[in-house]
Amino acid sequence: MAVELPLVSRSPTGPSAERRAVLARRIRWFVGATIAYNVVEAVVAITAGTLASSTALVGFGLDSIVEVSSAAAVAWQFSATDHQRRERAALRVIAISFFALAAYVGVESVRALLGDARAQHSTVGLILAALSLAIMPVLSLAQRRAGRELGSASAVADSKQTLLCTYLSGVLLVGLAVNSLFGWWWADPVAALVIATVAGKEGWDAWRGRACCAPVAGTPAATCADVGCADSGCGDGR
Repeated sequence: MAVELPLVSRSPTGPSAERRAVLARRIRWFVGATIAYNVVEAVVAITAGTLASSTALVGFGLDSIVEVSSAAAVAWQFSATDHQRRERAALRVIAISFFALAAYVGVESVRALLGDARAQHSTVGLILAALSLAIMPVLSLAQRRAGRELGSASAVADSKQTLLCTYLSGVLLVGLAVNSLFGWWWADPVAALVIATVAGKEGWDAWRGRACCAPVAGTPAATCADVGCADSGCGDGR
């Protein structure tokens, strides 16, 4: 489900030191914006979900907390001058975040399918899901481009986490809308199971350092996902 984006043009030796500094600052800004938005999103979603007895809304809020942990890991990495030395640790945190998200969404989806509880209509939840569906793709796209040009597997992996939040926003929006309009309560947990599967795959890729980033000098862009960044192990499973 991960969206592959075109690589930014650059010289065979990669971006200059000045350009890398600009990209690192840009990634820090994207990460900061992601953290700020997700903190607000988590508070609103968990509160609205509790009031409406909506497992999907509460789960969405908890996903926002997972997203904050992933973004914080990248912020920690890029707070250092030599951020590449922190790449592996940041990837591990992102991978664990994916695994936690997959486990929680999967368990809660099954519980929702087997349980008797039915969520109530939530106007706040519908508005929140629509806003996230509009905002998250922009942040993900911008960070992913910067991360690929810089050659940072962790920044790209975190952008996938943000993109996954977009999918969850869509699932939440459809689930809440269908439940409100037609009473089809099962639509949200079924779609969420698909999201849980994708989250597990993304976690495994991040754990192995296979987030697609900038290719090694002289390597065709099409093989980025397979060979990736020689200095960070992106793509080679190290």
